[in-house]
Amino acid sequence: MTEQTISQIDTDIEDEVIPEGRWSIKDSIAPLLTFAVLLLIWEGCAIYLAIPTWLLPAPSEIAKAFIEWHGELWRHTLVTLWETLAGFALAIALAIPLAVLVVYSPFLRKCIYPLLLGLQSVPKVAIAPLLALWIGFGVLPKILVVFLVCFFPIVVATATGLSSVQPAVMDLIRSLSANQLQTFVKIRFPTAMPHIFVGLKIAITFAVIGAVIGEFVGAESGLGYLILASSSQARTPVAFAALVVLTIMSIVLYYAMEFIEKLAVPWAVGE
Repeated sequence: MTEQTISQIDTDIEDEVIPEGRWSIKDSIAPLLTFAVLLLIWEGCAIYLAIPTWLLPAPSEIAKAFIEWHGELWRHTLVTLWETLAGFALAIALAIPLAVLVVYSPFLRKCIYPLLLGLQSVPKVAIAPLLALWIGFGVLPKILVVFLVCFFPIVVATATGLSSVQPAVMDLIRSLSANQLQTFVKIRFPTAMPHIFVGLKIAITFAVIGAVIGEFVGAESGLGYLILASSSQARTPVAFAALVVLTIMSIVLYYAMEFIEKLAVPWAVGE
């Protein structure tokens, strides 16, 4: 089987993917205006109704907390970000190879898939205290919680992508006497890449949640710890500031993954 023939098959597969529409800055105007209006309503209600700051701080109080606590917020953000990225990377390193094994081995698919479904159905909030009990209150239990949260979406997305090659393409590649490695490298994996990135984008948003869950159970640093400590001391504006940072972190990580997707699979993403 020649490289030219395989390259032609790759091109045919890429041409079948429908590109998405372009994004423009005008698309952000409406949601930004809506967000600004909601902030103004929130600020007005907090002032007009004289809501105590410890109960529901106004956006201006949250902004003030950002300025006064920027050092602490940055320090705790770095901890949560490290836990998130480390657990996410570990999930990628184990989930994608396992998905390949599951697709290529019917025996493993029958043995492992039910276990994965069972593991996914267990609430991660229930697992986090056990990890803290077994491993301690360091960074490792948080990384493992992130790993558990991210693992299943990546496995399912990768296995789905690897199995989504059209039968006609597989028949063609077999007729050209391609071996399993050539089929995987030239056909299965490129076809699976868009599916894999769907799983990665879902997992990266779950990763932040997993890190916070781990910090809620037991931690001495991180944004989850800061939220708990601030709430217990009635420093609600600081807790809200940490929530805002978590939201921004999730959004930035999601769009970073989307940017990587555009670089890795440009044929599947609209320019």
